[in-house]
Formats: sequence, structure tokens, C-alpha cells
Amino acid sequence: MTKRTSAKYKLDRRMGENIWGRPKSPVNKREYGPGQHGQRRKGKVSDYGIQLRAKQKLKGYYGDITEKQFKKNYFEASRMKGDTGQNLIGLLERRLDAVVYRAKFAPTIFASRQIVSHGHIYVNGVKCNIASRLVKPGDEITLGKKAQEMALVMEAQALAERDIPDYVSPDGAAKVTYVRVPTLDEVPYPVKMEPNLVVEFYSR
Repeated sequence: MTKRTSAKYKLDRRMGENIWGRPKSPVNKREYGPGQHGQRRKGKVSDYGIQLRAKQKLKGYYGDITEKQFKKNYFEASRMKGDTGQNLIGLLERRLDAVVYRAKFAPTIFASRQIVSHGHIYVNGVKCNIASRLVKPGDEITLGKKAQEMALVMEAQALAERDIPDYVSPDGAAKVTYVRVPTLDEVPYPVKMEPNLVVEFYSR
């Protein structure tokens, strides 16, 4: 399990955007960066800086996955047919923790990873605790009985700011089927994601 080493909302403030679309995000009140000099951190950003920011934002959105894992996804996406940026989004959206988050089994991507790692998720009837596992179209993802009674899960299912996207098909409150790998336009990001800049970053 990847450990989050910094406060999750610090990423929001560093980016100046509410990247998860959460009502509690401090960006809703303070749009400047964190720290003593946060309000003075404005200036011209280089192409490299813009690309790095796009990478950090996308990587952070998926629970601040490690650079090693993220880079592995990029290289896998670059070997696939078609647009590398779209392929990268598809791979990230196939992660089990991402699907659990999309299914509204967890209120945040971090909680989603925790639910998976604690053994509360079943893929096609088999328990799976690997958050980075890639699901395939047709796979059924089920929430364990104990988890269905968790306050965390009930909170997630009641969230008004998030809907279950079309590529994840619910069957009751505790089971979904992963229908297809989405395109960038289908993914319900609260902010603009630019995988093309991530591709440019790694292509340097």
C-alpha cells in the first residue's frame, strides 16, 4: 500500500485547484499556495514547470501514487496502440482503487485504497487487496458485507457532489460491473486534466 506522506489538501493548495471537488478543500477559501510565502509564489512558469504541474496534479488525483508506479503506467501506455495520453488515463481508471472510488464505495481515493488494502473488496467473487490491480471490462467488483455497514461507505454513497460514471454499472448498493475503459472526456474530473502535458514531460 502506498503511504501518503503529506496532507492531502496541501496538494490542492499547491495546485491552486480543488482537484477532488471536495467541499472541505481549503482552496475554496484560500487560492494561494501553502506555507509562509504562499501568497508571493506567483511568476512566469516554464514549459517544464507547466508539464511537471500537470503530472503532479494527475498523479496526486489518484491518491498520490508513487513516481515509480506512475512512470510504469506511462511506459505501458506508450507501448499501447493509439494516443498515449488517452491510454494513460485508461490505465489509471482501471486501477482497482480508482474503480472502488468511482463506484462510490469510498468518499475519497485515499479511503478507497484503504478499503481495498484491508481486504473489503472482491473482484469476480475473489478477495483482492491490491489497489493497483488493473480491472478488465466485464469484471464485477463487490463490497464485502462488513464494509457495507461502515460509516465511511455510507458517507460515500450519500455524497451529492459525485455521480457514478457510465463506464461503471451499479447493481444494487454493493456491486458494480466495469463496463469499458473510458476516454478522457468520460472521466468526471472536477478540474481539467492534461495527460498530453504528462506525455511531453516524460518524452523530454
